[in-house]
Amino acid sequence: MNAVGIDVSKGKSMMAALRPMGEVALKSREYSHNEIGMERMALDILELGEDTRVVMEATGRYHEPVAAALHEHGIRVTVINPLFIKQSGGCSIRKVKTDKADARKIAKYALDNWVELREYTPTETIREQLKLCSRQYNLYMKNVVALPLCD
Repeated sequence: MNAVGIDVSKGKSMMAALRPMGEVALKSREYSHNEIGMERMALDILELGEDTRVVMEATGRYHEPVAAALHEHGIRVTVINPLFIKQSGGCSIRKVKTDKADARKIAKYALDNWVELREYTPTETIREQLKLCSRQYNLYMKNVVALPLCD
């Protein structure tokens, strides 16, 4: 059983892998969000073995290409709300806030909630387009309402 935690940022991701009892399966590593970086990340995860699950926080749109790339390689990925990890505790008295510490915290969350992890499925293109249209319409309506009426 290997739990991989990925802390996703704008142009890079930090990854850490843990086994039960806190054993480090893979030291924390940073990967760029380009074709080579995603390929290297997927290969490192696949080397851990079959019983591996990847967890990452939903970070706006930054997590989507990472999750989709790993999903294409046949890796089981779970994308969760960051609030769940924050509420899970698992932190010490010290408030360490680094990408490495966050990746380990996400991996620990994956170990603690192994059974409840739902597999990520990429959203369809049409759904993404509809979401974008909806956001644009809402912004347009907000601007229309804010404009003063002219007689």
